[in-house]
Amino acid sequence: MAGGSFVDSGNTKQFDGKVTVFVLVTCFVAAMGGLLFGYDLGITGGVTSMEPFLVKFFPSVYKQMKDESSHESQYCKFDNELLTLFTSSLYLAALVASFFASTTTRMLGRKTSMFLGGLFFLVGALLNGFAVNVEMLIIGRLLLGFGVGYCNQSVPVYLSEMAPAKIRGALNMGFQMMITIGILAANLINYGTSKLENGWRISLGLGAVPAVMLCVGSLFLGDTPNSLIERGQREGAKKMLQKIRGVENVDEEFQDLIDACEASKKVEHPWKNITSPKYKPQVTFCSLIPFFQQLTGINVIMFYAPVLFKTLGFGDEASLISAVISGGVNVVATLVSIVSVDKFGRRILFLEGGVQMFLSQMAVGAMIAWKFGVSGEGSFTKGEANLLLFFICTYVAAFAWSWGPLGWLVPSEICSLEVRSAGQAINVAVNMLFTFFIAQVFLAMLCHLKFGLFFFFAGFVVVMTIFIALFLPETKNVPIEEMSKVWKSHWFWTKVVPDENTDNGRKAVQES
Repeated sequence: MAGGSFVDSGNTKQFDGKVTVFVLVTCFVAAMGGLLFGYDLGITGGVTSMEPFLVKFFPSVYKQMKDESSHESQYCKFDNELLTLFTSSLYLAALVASFFASTTTRMLGRKTSMFLGGLFFLVGALLNGFAVNVEMLIIGRLLLGFGVGYCNQSVPVYLSEMAPAKIRGALNMGFQMMITIGILAANLINYGTSKLENGWRISLGLGAVPAVMLCVGSLFLGDTPNSLIERGQREGAKKMLQKIRGVENVDEEFQDLIDACEASKKVEHPWKNITSPKYKPQVTFCSLIPFFQQLTGINVIMFYAPVLFKTLGFGDEASLISAVISGGVNVVATLVSIVSVDKFGRRILFLEGGVQMFLSQMAVGAMIAWKFGVSGEGSFTKGEANLLLFFICTYVAAFAWSWGPLGWLVPSEICSLEVRSAGQAINVAVNMLFTFFIAQVFLAMLCHLKFGLFFFFAGFVVVMTIFIALFLPETKNVPIEEMSKVWKSHWFWTKVVPDENTDNGRKAVQES
């Protein structure tokens, strides 16, 4: 790619410091916010495939599923608006919550937002576990959504601000790692509780466990130096910076943080400011990365996995086991990303992941088209089912080391302090809006597009991979407050971003 798609990190400052046990433990505790989102993603699909749950809350879906005299297509078995509302209502609430969380994160600190996120999720999980009607279920889901919105807004920002630049990618990906662990744990719990009459109550109620872990853990966390400076606590901020960097001499980095804070104080309205020309790259990536992340189709696999496998002719137990297998692949592949992101960079993972996802989705769509056709009547042999599961796992692996973790990492690391909360709010809001949209329409899309749904998502993977190849500069090893220099080194963004944007108004970096 001509013209500077790759940025030489030598153009940016490298600050003194080492990787301390304190910062590793702190980031581990904060990353537990991802457990909430992951647990819900994994638990919901399993619960909505449990017959006692469907009998109690969605009897029409259960009747349709069991009615052998019906000529309903396999593709349309679970197409029910109320059932999809149960799943998708959480993401609508998270969208709304992200805007409140933006203000909370900026004014009260990152750890306060994490605590509130855990508290909302705790109450929501208990309501769902003890639900006696659909209304109670939906209210619980909305509270879970507020918890997810607060955590997804604050945790990636917290991790990016606490981590040293050289391992920021790996530590920030701890959030995605916890999401994948949450999904796997939920799949295993669903497998165990599916044999119990009221197992769905246990599955939903156990969401309180990661919520309590986050609430308690956040009480012992320190806030980030950036947040402390933002709220006028400079002495505490310097001590925290010395603690997380493991060295006494942090004057240069501390001054950079103060300069960024002073620049941010001149901004009275972050939401108005982020629309100015110098923030076009940030707005573009904070909007399009989460948009594209959802149009990979991953959440179709994650929160509808058991339903999807059941639709494709897997038995009850086989569908849950298949979801556990894909969840395990998700965890292992995320570890690959953590190890490689700061060594090979963000771009190569995005691009390789895009190619692999495209090929896997085309294979899945072709297999379903071959066996089910347009009529939706057919079944897989055991060997064919295993091959289908293999292709789904290669797809999940590709997502887990590319668009999964990088979809949270890149937007959280590219925004300067004055617009960081607003930028992350946009990221979370767009993510939740399209998660809601996909969750709400997926079963209907499966019913109408049939096997073509997988080709639909594969087409978007092609578009997003080309977008990354052309427009995303490399951001590995760039200190977070030096990120503005990256845009002036890129072939496209240097034409868009005013010179004054570099280094908070100081000398611009010459175009590479």
